[in-house]
Amino acid sequence: KDLKNLCFHYFCSVHQSYHCTKPTMPLRIDINKKLSASSDRVKSVDIHPTEPWALAALYSGNVMIWDYETGTCAKSFELSELPVRCAKFIARKQWFIAASDDMRIRIYNYNTMEKVKEIEAHQDYIRCIEVHPTLPYVLSCSDDMSIKLWDWNKDFDCTQFFEGHSHYVMQVKFNPKDSNTFASGSLDTSIKVWGLGSPVAHYTLEGHERGVNCIDYYPSGDKPYILSGADDRTVKIWDYQTKSIVHSLEGHSHNVCAVLFHPKLPLIASASEDGTVRLWSSTTYRAESTLNYGMERAWALAATKESNMLACGFDEGCVVVELGSDDPVASMDATGKIVWAKNNEIQTTNVRGLASGTGDEDGLSDGERLPIIPRDLGACELYPQMLKHNCNGRFVAVCGDGEFIIYTSQALRNKAFGQALDFVWSGTGTGDYAIRESISRVKIFKNFKEAKIINPATSSSEGLFGGNLIGVKGGDGSVLFYDWDSGEFVRKIDVDAKEVYWSDSGNMVCVATKESAYVLSYNAQAAASAIAMGQVSAEDGIDGTFDLMYEINDTVSSGKWVGDCFIFLNNGGRLNYSVGGQIQTLVHLETSAGGTTKHSILGYLAKEDRVYVVDKSLNVSTYRVMLSVLEYQTAVMRGDFDSANELLPAIPESEYTTVARFLESQGFKEEALAVTTDPDHKFDLALELSHIDVAHSLMDEIPEEDKETTDTMAKWKRLSDAALQESNFKLCEAASIASNDYAGLLLMYSAIGNFAGMESLAKSAQADGKANIAFSAYLITGNVEACADILISTKRLPEAAFFARTYLPSKVDEIVSLWKADLAEVSESAAEALISPAGGKDSFPDFDIALQVENMFLQQRDNSKLSGIPSTDYLTAKEDLSLNLIELVKSRSQPLAGSPALTEKSEIVESEEEISSPDAIAAEDHNSFVGEQLNGEVAEKEAEVKLQEEAETARIQAEAETARLQAEAQTARLQAEAETAKIQAEK
Repeated sequence: KDLKNLCFHYFCSVHQSYHCTKPTMPLRIDINKKLSASSDRVKSVDIHPTEPWALAALYSGNVMIWDYETGTCAKSFELSELPVRCAKFIARKQWFIAASDDMRIRIYNYNTMEKVKEIEAHQDYIRCIEVHPTLPYVLSCSDDMSIKLWDWNKDFDCTQFFEGHSHYVMQVKFNPKDSNTFASGSLDTSIKVWGLGSPVAHYTLEGHERGVNCIDYYPSGDKPYILSGADDRTVKIWDYQTKSIVHSLEGHSHNVCAVLFHPKLPLIASASEDGTVRLWSSTTYRAESTLNYGMERAWALAATKESNMLACGFDEGCVVVELGSDDPVASMDATGKIVWAKNNEIQTTNVRGLASGTGDEDGLSDGERLPIIPRDLGACELYPQMLKHNCNGRFVAVCGDGEFIIYTSQALRNKAFGQALDFVWSGTGTGDYAIRESISRVKIFKNFKEAKIINPATSSSEGLFGGNLIGVKGGDGSVLFYDWDSGEFVRKIDVDAKEVYWSDSGNMVCVATKESAYVLSYNAQAAASAIAMGQVSAEDGIDGTFDLMYEINDTVSSGKWVGDCFIFLNNGGRLNYSVGGQIQTLVHLETSAGGTTKHSILGYLAKEDRVYVVDKSLNVSTYRVMLSVLEYQTAVMRGDFDSANELLPAIPESEYTTVARFLESQGFKEEALAVTTDPDHKFDLALELSHIDVAHSLMDEIPEEDKETTDTMAKWKRLSDAALQESNFKLCEAASIASNDYAGLLLMYSAIGNFAGMESLAKSAQADGKANIAFSAYLITGNVEACADILISTKRLPEAAFFARTYLPSKVDEIVSLWKADLAEVSESAAEALISPAGGKDSFPDFDIALQVENMFLQQRDNSKLSGIPSTDYLTAKEDLSLNLIELVKSRSQPLAGSPALTEKSEIVESEEEISSPDAIAAEDHNSFVGEQLNGEVAEKEAEVKLQEEAETARIQAEAETARLQAEAQTARLQAEAETAKIQAEK
């Protein structure tokens, strides 16, 4: 044991010596501009901790809230005519607080945009406001050389007053390690540290040659540092315990206006009147980058611990940049152990069993945050930008700042370290890994020892991918795969890969690009055989090793193979899985304000059937994905239905509908119908497969309380349409009746000649208030009395009168009287203009003959009601539809021209060829009746011809009389309308 401890201490000392003497590598942090907003001079900026907002205080007296996700102005406030020098969010109150040159502090609710409070705070310009991290306190400092403490729980009373500076106090800052103390910087070149309980400063830090403009505290408690920037163009790091200067940063060519320790990244940021924002390493103090956006002088900086954002205020506007990636640095092994990094701190936890519950406790629902209890493993010597378990979870590698360290996953003990631009693990070997030393050199390590060196066949290697093969990202938009054991070139894939995901078996790989992904099959045996026989081409690699299986036309932000199923998150926040190219969506996860995903996939636990995801704040949640379902779907995609049928009993019935929908998407609808347990899904499948009897039985099983719902009615209508397509009129009728599809019934009954059904439809439609359908049905069945009653009951009295004039002249007087009474309520004069046969029979030509025709029609209707008219008579009967019965009766009723008055009974000889329709038969009966009244002799043929000529003349006269009556009716209508308008005007 002592020997082991001695060896361990020796290893650690060697490692520390290595880190002391090795050349430092620059931080590899991408800088992406999220917002560039032009405005007046920005004197102060702040970033909201949860919303994508940047707060900007303007020299013009306004305050702007910018949405850096959308690049738009979310809100704007006009505070003062004088400059606003400082504004800060108070997120826990949904406020912002601002100080302006009118010596006033104003507080606004940024949601309602209402002013909460306005106070007169100082006797000179207010330079800075600082909000206490937990207590209801606000500090303000001013050109009157004082500092004041305000308590918003006491209606913003000034509860403490601090004096001691001999010049303008430019900034105050609370100590995050001890929030009862704060520091202040002044143009008297000093920095003072105060306590909330004393009006006198604890001590003073002096070292700047000119006035101090800005200060900040180190965000975590492991370093007692204060940062300051001054008019002497330097940035200094102070140890406030020893009261000494740790380091001085030089590089700005003008006054330094703002400084900060980034609360999430190992960076120091400084803004200067030289127009630049400089980024420095907070560990090595080396200048990392310089930002210059050509917006003149830089005045303000802001950052939050919740994101990688950095806000900068300039003379000409505001800029927000994202420093590096804010994706969580975390990894999960196959047993559920998670290791993650918070800054340089490494923590671990185990999520196994947390979601399923213990004992009598119920498991967590999908998407619910897991109640994890983290355990500290220690601090990492470098800033982690990548963290990954090896294949069996025994080791974890941390990479960042151009270095890598391999730790044991349980105790964070160093196993190996070195310099590397990229680090990847092998998919099989415990201690096998590869590093990218430069753009032209890749090293392979076997069991933690260097084994091979690869010089990739590309102009520039820009990345490295691990797994069953080593993937080198080429500068020409390609991926070059190499064998782990031999280092031989296997194949080149011409896609610009963002990430490569290998399945556990190594026979499938997903190559993800920025816009899509490609799933390839890998033939490991062909590769091994070619390498063993030396049949490897230096240019093309090994033929037949990769084959394209399918393409995923979606973005893949993170993914995990489960067997032959690929589970992935897309940029839109959808958790999907793909089996054989068919994508199924499991759930829609929460997204950022810009619509992008906030989660990454950690891993999958097969024993719990759960996939685990982590968000940017390192909150872990889980979703149930049945392994048996995935295996079943994989077997179906392979065409192995025997295996699929064996797997089906292992799937819970609650997942049968999911399985059925998958089978349906693959075209196996019969199988889907047999599997699904969802009645709606089964009904849809039954209709698609034309199993209308199955669909009908499903409709009969609907609970009584659901039978009148809109969804049920729609299903009956669909069943009716399907039955009609199958010519199943009985089922079509039943479904249409169940869904109250009166229009469909009208069409079907009229098409198949169902007289009884039409009568029943007319009664049902009338009872249900469907007047149009009822009227049509009654008219088709010849029930003109019911048609007239419908028109009267629906107050369509003018239409009823004209309908009666045509079909029921016996009811004209009755209906016209109703019309008059109704019209008299609007206009009595218009009502008086209406006439009826009882009051002016001369205005109704041939009215008596119309009454005779009505009697003939009613008699014929009663005679044919029981027997009906055979369809074989259609060809001869259709011509009779155009007969004018009134004219026909008149032509048979007039005496012959030139003959004496007939006193004896005469007969009318008719030809059978002239009359064949039911109406003509009725006319024949009437002719017999007329013949008895004429009491004359049979006319000769010549007289009959003349009679026809007279009938034609009478017809022309009748048409003229009809036109005259229509003109009179039109005149009466116009008079009635004019009278109505007059009465309304008088009212």
